[in-house]
Amino acid sequence: MKKGGFCRFARRLYWGDSVKNHHLVKWKLLFGSGQFNIFCVTKPMNDGDQLDIIHCAFLKQKYYQYHPVLIYGIASGYDEALDLVIRISQDASFAGMDGKLLDYLASLQ
Repeated sequence: MKKGGFCRFARRLYWGDSVKNHHLVKWKLLFGSGQFNIFCVTKPMNDGDQLDIIHCAFLKQKYYQYHPVLIYGIASGYDEALDLVIRISQDASFAGMDGKLLDYLASLQ
């Protein structure tokens, strides 16, 4: 496997309301720099889930350098990450894809 960044970003990235300086946050996530309150809404590790919410510190693990995770949303706190999942779910519902969050997010790419 090729060693790359710690993550990949979706084209249409969902941002939490309290996240400031988006470019710096994305750069720090990509290169594994530490941040205290950043949570990411990601593609799940297994097929049974819709989305995962992980703290950005998990992305510093060596595994993610060789298997970068796809990030759909960035929030500054777990509660805000839950709000992002709700917003993604509502957007999917409005698009006629109830309960198919990954299919909806793939259609945005």
